This record gives sequence, C-alpha cells and structure tokens, in this order.
Amino acid sequence: MLNGKKIVVVLPAYKAAQTLERTYNEIPFDIVDDVVLVDDHSPDDTVEVGKRLGIKHIIRHEQNKGYGGNQKSCYGKAMELGADIVI
Repeated sequence: MLNGKKIVVVLPAYKAAQTLERTYNEIPFDIVDDVVLVDDHSPDDTVEVGKRLGIKHIIRHEQNKGYGGNQKSCYGKAMELGADIVI
C-alpha cells in the first residue's frame, strides 16, 4: 500500500519464460500489494515460471486473445482484487 491505496502490478505475458523472473524481481514489493500474471496461451513455460516465483494470481488463456484481450484480463483481475492503482 501507498498512502492507503492498494497497488496491483499486472503482467500481460506471451512467451515470457525467459524474461519473467528478471521483470518480477524489479517489482518494488515494499509498496506493491499483489501481482497478476496473465499468460496469453504461450507455448513456453511462462506459467510454470510464474508459479515458481510464487505469483498467487495467474490466469492462463485457453486461446490467444491478443494484447487487448490480455489487458482486459489483467485489469479485470486487478479490479476484482480491489486495486486502487494498477501498474
């Protein structure tokens, strides 16, 4: 939380297995409350990497929805979690 505001980081992902850990490690967890990973039906191990990192909120699309569809899933989950600020 920052100034009483719940902060949720969303990670729209496609073929992100190689870069996800580095990105996740840059998140400032002193102010971030939740992380949402939305995998857009990647053919790689993106979801498995997310699980290994301990990301609690992982959504995997059953078919590729494109960037816009992925963004909708990210923001929908962030709102469901009660986010005041979405990054």
